[in-house]
Amino acid sequence: MPLNLLPERRIWTVSEITSRIRDILELEFDDAWLEGEVSNFKASQSGHIYFTLKDAGAQIRCVCFRDTARRLKFRPEDGMSILVRGNISVYDVRGEYQLYVSHIEPAGLGALQLAFEQLKKRLVAEGLFDACRKKPIPLLPWRIGLVTSPSGAAVQDFLRILKRRFQNVNVLIYPARVQGEGSATEVVAGIEHFNAARAVDVVILARGGGSLEDLWTFNEESVARAIAASNIPIITGIGHETDFTMADFVADLRAPTPSAAAEVVVGQRVEFERHIAHERQRLMESMRYRVAVLHRRLHELRGHRGFRRPQDLLRKRGQQTDDLRAELVTALRQRVRLAHQRMTAAQGRLHAFSIRRRAEALALRVAGLGQGIVSALVRVAARKRRALSNLQLRLVSLDFQVRVSRLRRRLESSATMLHAKAERGLALRARQLEALTIRLQERSPFGLLERGYAIAYDSAGTILRSPDQISIAEEISVRLAQGQVDASVLRKKKIAR
Repeated sequence: MPLNLLPERRIWTVSEITSRIRDILELEFDDAWLEGEVSNFKASQSGHIYFTLKDAGAQIRCVCFRDTARRLKFRPEDGMSILVRGNISVYDVRGEYQLYVSHIEPAGLGALQLAFEQLKKRLVAEGLFDACRKKPIPLLPWRIGLVTSPSGAAVQDFLRILKRRFQNVNVLIYPARVQGEGSATEVVAGIEHFNAARAVDVVILARGGGSLEDLWTFNEESVARAIAASNIPIITGIGHETDFTMADFVADLRAPTPSAAAEVVVGQRVEFERHIAHERQRLMESMRYRVAVLHRRLHELRGHRGFRRPQDLLRKRGQQTDDLRAELVTALRQRVRLAHQRMTAAQGRLHAFSIRRRAEALALRVAGLGQGIVSALVRVAARKRRALSNLQLRLVSLDFQVRVSRLRRRLESSATMLHAKAERGLALRARQLEALTIRLQERSPFGLLERGYAIAYDSAGTILRSPDQISIAEEISVRLAQGQVDASVLRKKKIAR
């Protein structure tokens, strides 16, 4: 029997060979670091992300499941160079080997810094940094909301400076962690609490200095969006002067430090008192100027001729009223006379119109033409003539009555309109006279005497306005509302205005 030197043939199924390859790869590459460029990046609705990692000569598919992707500080993008850690296995369905990612970090740039730049770019595109959406900070807030850690040094510095600058301000503190896991949620809760309660005029986010990792709470997207959604103005005082967080860009005002936030939120009491004194001085100067303008106006009105001779102006206005009343009565009488003449003429025309004469002339013409007609036709014509005459007389009488009634109504309407116009004209003139009389009485200098004022004259009858116009023992007269008093000057004193 011949000897078979060929190896025994083994036939594998696709699943078996794929499983064997997967076991070898998982055993050999259970924890591998790869560096390459991201391409074909895709984020699914389930939260998993898929991309290809490639270099100049090859590429490998990568999968980052939802739990891992949620912990990433930044988001990979096409064209980005990254370092990836994970294990290599085989996806049996397609027979492809791929890297299951457990950690990603950018090549050459820190993950936190890259996440900061990505979030900043996205918020800038949404307009959250625009100056037009910044809310004004109140000049002197009555209540201040402070979101910070109550055990930190920042809160002590803040309260000490507030007490020194303006100790009457009330401060409400919302305790929140400002570092570590869950701190961003507590800061957001503090902002939302003050907005819901509406118990403060301004909210301050405060924290002392630290590294980028320590300050990362204020770089979280949730904190930035809570600041943007706040209806209360928000001031940030985070870290040192050189530290910038995402909250600083979104806030309505950034202070370099917590202490600086306390200084900018309220001014010094001395500064407010100085400002109030300055405004009081401006108000007094404005009042003095206004009084001077009114005094000059009063002096001008006092010299108006209406105050010098009010009785003459009143008589003149009365004379003008009498003239207007006479002109109105004359015009009304003329209108009535013309209307009466028109009515008389119409009546004359009606009397002159006689239907009987026209009927007789027609009868004569008919009689002359009908001499050759038989007597029967003459009798018929006579009957027709009498009937026609009666009909015409009735028509004329009816037309006359209609026209007379129409003329009577027009005459009555004209008389009523004339009477109403006359009454309105007289009433208007009476109101004008009354208004002029009241204005004259109001502007009369003698009206002031009824309110207790008096007018002093020297011996020559000149009105006295200053003690310098008279001498001691000089005779003066004082005009009162009900009479006049003569007096002698015993002493004089000039009063400053």
